[in-house]
Amino acid sequence: LTWQILEGKNEIPITLFEAEESVDAGDIYLQDVIKLQGTELLSEIKHKQGVLTQKLVLEFIERYPNITGRKQEGEETYYRKRSIKDSELDVNKSIKEQFNLLRVVDNERYPAFFYMKGQRYVIKIFKDGTEKND
Repeated sequence: LTWQILEGKNEIPITLFEAEESVDAGDIYLQDVIKLQGTELLSEIKHKQGVLTQKLVLEFIERYPNITGRKQEGEETYYRKRSIKDSELDVNKSIKEQFNLLRVVDNERYPAFFYMKGQRYVIKIFKDGTEKND
């Protein structure tokens, strides 16, 4: 989810599939898409993901055992686990250029940060509820 947002995507598929030994190998049972406006921060994104995942699970339970999966097609997609280092901002880029990174950082576990003159600085991002029409 996070890597796709960093790639600039605002429509992200959520898939309920059967777990298999190999990554992305199990049958797909249900799919839907999270649609983002591009302004949501991590907590809002995770909430949307949770709501949609719960919807898919409940639909699967409701339809079980009369639901069949379909084989996955194409190449598997795999993103490495993000680490603290992935939250580093580039001081030579604008906020606008790095906004997707700011959107997906976890303020407590892996906050955004940058180095300036040998010092590490941490930036935490929150919405304050004020909106401005651009």
